[in-house]
Amino acid sequence: MAQTISMTKSMGNATKENSLLKSASTEDIYREILARIGEDPHRDGLLATPGRVEKAMAYLTKGYREDPNQILRGALFDVDYDEMVIVKDVEMYSLCEHHMLPFFGRVHVAYIPKGKVIGLSKIARLVEVFARRLQVQERMTRQIADAIQEAIAPQGVGVVIEARHLCMMMRGIEKQSSSTVTSAMVGVFQKKETRSEFLSLVRAPGTPTL
Repeated sequence: MAQTISMTKSMGNATKENSLLKSASTEDIYREILARIGEDPHRDGLLATPGRVEKAMAYLTKGYREDPNQILRGALFDVDYDEMVIVKDVEMYSLCEHHMLPFFGRVHVAYIPKGKVIGLSKIARLVEVFARRLQVQERMTRQIADAIQEAIAPQGVGVVIEARHLCMMMRGIEKQSSSTVTSAMVGVFQKKETRSEFLSLVRAPGTPTL
């Protein structure tokens, strides 16, 4: 019985703490974080920091409030074209979900239409939607490919992301020159010839490096 009472008290304390956290403003939470890392949140340089961080995080995670399917549906066109379409070197900035530190790089997207194409700017918008969330690079690569496949059912989709992760550069192993490359190949892009054509065009001379 004593153990049951102890567990009940522990659960009650946790519920109380959760209630207090929910009633605190986001600025209050960031102010508390500043205090816990040893700073004075009331000094001149930090007085407005909690508000700035709240606004910055709202922008960096705005992808949660955007619908990738709706973005793509707003610019679909019937076109008699069945060759590869590539949008490469789309700049990408995101936050890793493990440490909430930035990772950044370039995204290369290709698809082979089957009656419909996507407005080119919408592909960059699609990348932005998934990048502005807490992410892992592998999942984001697949999400971009799947969204295009679902929107226009092309013959295939290929996505390659090249990125550098500050969680590896600023902390932990601290390797400054490392980069991560991920790919997602759907439909005909799983065939060696199509995949090779896509990768060769992405790596064509003149492509900026990270």
